[in-house]
Amino acid sequence: MAADKRPIIVIKKIYVQGGGAHGGSWKVALADFMTALMAFFLVMWIVGQSDQTKKAVSDYFSTPSVIEYNFQNFGAEITLEKLFLDLMNEPLKAIQSFMQPLHQAPNLLEMGSTKVVAAYLADQMRDVAKNVEVNSDGFDFDIPDYLLFEKGSSQPVAGFVSVMDKMKVIMAGMKDAEIKMTSGLYVQSVPDASLMTANRVASQRYDLVRKNILASLDNKSVNVSGGINVKEKHGDFDPKKLFGFIRIKITQKPLTSDGHKQRKLESLFGEAKVDMSVYDNFVQQMSNRRKTEEKNKRPLKQQIDQELKDEAKSPSSLIE
Repeated sequence: MAADKRPIIVIKKIYVQGGGAHGGSWKVALADFMTALMAFFLVMWIVGQSDQTKKAVSDYFSTPSVIEYNFQNFGAEITLEKLFLDLMNEPLKAIQSFMQPLHQAPNLLEMGSTKVVAAYLADQMRDVAKNVEVNSDGFDFDIPDYLLFEKGSSQPVAGFVSVMDKMKVIMAGMKDAEIKMTSGLYVQSVPDASLMTANRVASQRYDLVRKNILASLDNKSVNVSGGINVKEKHGDFDPKKLFGFIRIKITQKPLTSDGHKQRKLESLFGEAKVDMSVYDNFVQQMSNRRKTEEKNKRPLKQQIDQELKDEAKSPSSLIE
């Protein structure tokens, strides 16, 4: 009987289970809500900003960065060359180019790479510019007169505005630059084949193009100058094939408006080699540059001794 009076022990086992597949769904909802809330505050902030700030925000979201634009238009090799040159010369600017949207009117003289400038000119002026040359100080090109004017006159053709629009794209963002323009014409290409008429036509062409260039510039630190080049054609020639030209030469000023020295355009990799990748080209160029820098840092006596040793080894030193 006593055994029957013992208390009954009940063991209750509690199993804790997660929410299964839907246990974390609230996190997704919260993330969506926070995103929408952040977008709301961003819109409210933009509404209260100036027109200039609104335009800057719009450009950021609607235009690619400099690096992205270069990759899409000029390919990996040219883009890497510009990036490496920027990292060596202007590290902060190189990092900024990853985030900063491409300006609608870039300054070609600040691109840093001759290959980028050449590629940009080819992209924008492919059917217009002839005899394009790019060097460390700037670039120049010719525009045949038949793309701008009626033969032997200063009357613009139908494509004049289109050509000027292309030139505006490459000139609008220029800063601290010199633009020298030459209006070239053969005497025999004007109707009466007289020097006076040829000079007048060339001058009128020069004035018209110069006014359009001045109107396309965004900065007052750019000077536009030049003149005419009228000459006679000698020997046998076909009068129908006598073409004039408008020559544009754009160079950097020695100093910027705030007194800083301008950065020259460079070419890091040099000529492309089939047996070397872009990275190998870069490593080789950097290695050669480092050797040159180390050589320049050595004392003068060591440099002279080394040069004498090199001359003694060369065959030319054996010739009296």
